[in-house]
Amino acid sequence: MKKLFTILLIALFGVQFATAQVSEKQRQKDVESIDNLMEALYASISGEQGEPRDWDRFRNLMLPGSRLIPTGGGENGKNTYQVMTPGEFIENTNSYFVENGLYEYEINREEHHYGRVVHVMSTYGSKRSEMDAEPFNKGINSIQLFNDGERWWVVTIYWAHESADNPIPERYKGQN
Repeated sequence: MKKLFTILLIALFGVQFATAQVSEKQRQKDVESIDNLMEALYASISGEQGEPRDWDRFRNLMLPGSRLIPTGGGENGKNTYQVMTPGEFIENTNSYFVENGLYEYEINREEHHYGRVVHVMSTYGSKRSEMDAEPFNKGINSIQLFNDGERWWVVTIYWAHESADNPIPERYKGQN
């Protein structure tokens, strides 16, 4: 009995260790390039209705002190914004994303590089499910990235949704 318990214990820890290694390898891969980081960013917040989001993956992309800043039209026609930490973003969006489903994907990207600093204009589409034919929403993420010599980090994500008063400019629409 003691031998069986030991074998089961080793198997349990072995599975957990293997899972952690795969997860750590993926997190390292996520920050090796801008393409990988952008793919991980959209994937980490996306999922079908009822599916949990990969917030650990999301947090791994964020520079300590990073900010997320959604903008919108407020009352009386005034433009609004909200500055959030990654933790506040997760707290404010997690329930909604899980209850309603959100699959966000990149439609087009324009990058501006200057050494270790990169500015990305990423046009996105939002669907409730990956299977939906058309997005219910589109917009542009203005994303600032930093390379510390070892990996890429998200410094800020500043975004606006498309609207009748704020259409996406042709140059950011892409081929899709």
